[in-house]
Amino acid sequence: MEENQKASTVGGESAGYLFEFKEEGVYLTVYPNFDGGILFELSDMRQILKEYGVVDYDIELLARVVRTADGIPCRLADHFDAPVGNPGENDNAVTEAVQPVEYKEAAFHIEVSKDGMTATVKLDREPNTVAPSFESIKKALEDKRVVYGIDEKNIESALKNNLSEFVAAKGLPPVQGVDAKIEKKFNLNEKGKPTKDKYDKADYKNMNLFILVKKGDVLAERIPHTLGEMGKTVYGVDVKPKPGKPKPVPAGKNTNIVDENIIVAAIDGQVVEANNKITVDPQFSVRGDVGVGTGNIDFVGAVEIGGNVQPGFSVKATGDIIINGMVNGGTVDGFNVSIKGGVNGMSRGKVLAQENVTATFAENATIEAGNAIIISDVALHSDLRAGRLVAVEGKRGLVTGGYLAAGEEIRAKTIGNHLFVATRLVVGVNPMLQRKYQQTCKDYAEKKKKLSQLTKALNTLGKIDISKLPPARAAQISQMTRSQFPLAGQIERDEKLIKEMEDQIAEMREGRVKVDEKIYPGTKVIINSVMKNILSEEQHCTLSVEEDEVKSGPY
Repeated sequence: MEENQKASTVGGESAGYLFEFKEEGVYLTVYPNFDGGILFELSDMRQILKEYGVVDYDIELLARVVRTADGIPCRLADHFDAPVGNPGENDNAVTEAVQPVEYKEAAFHIEVSKDGMTATVKLDREPNTVAPSFESIKKALEDKRVVYGIDEKNIESALKNNLSEFVAAKGLPPVQGVDAKIEKKFNLNEKGKPTKDKYDKADYKNMNLFILVKKGDVLAERIPHTLGEMGKTVYGVDVKPKPGKPKPVPAGKNTNIVDENIIVAAIDGQVVEANNKITVDPQFSVRGDVGVGTGNIDFVGAVEIGGNVQPGFSVKATGDIIINGMVNGGTVDGFNVSIKGGVNGMSRGKVLAQENVTATFAENATIEAGNAIIISDVALHSDLRAGRLVAVEGKRGLVTGGYLAAGEEIRAKTIGNHLFVATRLVVGVNPMLQRKYQQTCKDYAEKKKKLSQLTKALNTLGKIDISKLPPARAAQISQMTRSQFPLAGQIERDEKLIKEMEDQIAEMREGRVKVDEKIYPGTKVIINSVMKNILSEEQHCTLSVEEDEVKSGPY
């Protein structure tokens, strides 16, 4: 074994590889071949190792060294068994003896990320260098004052696999605080959905328009914000987390706060959300008609009308409105509106709702809803516009004449009639959103013009010595100066609102018209700005846009 302690080499740079059988182990260097072509096979390498009695080595590491060919020595094995200078009977022309090469540890440096959360070792792999020892890395980390999160297993693995760059230490990121949140104990999304009877049939006269509560019912609970958990850099320095944002308890009118975080109803009534507050509104009731005997009604809360709304009279409420009779040429404006008798518009009445409108029928009526319009029998020569859905279903489900517009969907049993009466359907653009967008753009342009005029006037007046002006004139200029700042704030808010609405309009792409029974000629359908005139009867179909064309599919 004395001979086994001496160094021996096989190959050389001209051969493309160099084996070194040294006292501390077996090394292989594969040189870059800039001329291209294959100088040797992997099997040649394995044969040489076999001849020197090297059996305990990583075949995948051998293949990687051959494939990389970076000219950097890599340690393949700890020892070899064959005597030095006797590679066996299979010596060939590609092997040549060269002088032993002395190797030294590669230079390296440690980089710590700006946030102090990662320490990375980067080696300068020059020829005739080997990977530094584990102890050298540990000493360098200590000199760099890296004391926390040192990953010894990763360091050992990286050195063993001859990596040129690896992470030696990781800090502990702080756990950021969580914002406070409000957990509501009611679901306003259930409002406006029809109840079902024991036969699972939808009752479009009962649309669950109210979320009713009793005194003492829990309405919502605030989950307080958290402060987060401290982190630590690789230097061992504490990193403070970003605390969560607090949130006030959104207790509104007719509610109480219990244990600092819980909102309960102070009275019986319906739940209403407005201006980021949860309130309980009482209900105002009128036994008979709204007419000469009552005058117009304008109420903060919910309203129930026992009879009809007579021509020329109005009912307005911040909450929901239930009308047990009809609307005959009157005006109704509420959050949700339920009209059990129906709407006879008489070409002058109007029904408006922030959310949903339900009615038995609509004739010569104008109805607008932010979410849905549900008609349970017929809609004749009416103007119906809803942000999401217009549905004429139930008994007859007939739409004849008029104009229907919805952001997502129009549904009916029958649209048009055999006399080809003109009926227009528009889907894919929220009419409420579109109107608000147009009005906001108009207001924005007027404010911009006003601010421009105000700025020009102040620039001109700025050249005047105000102290020499009469007090009234000086006060007027001061007022003009102050007014430009809130006006600029309004313009900035309008710009943000316009952008939000443009994004909402751009997202509306999936409009459709669903016809349970028949759609007749004379009907014009516009879906996502694509128009189709119905020229022949179609049955049980869904109209939608495909490849910039309105096409008919199964219902």
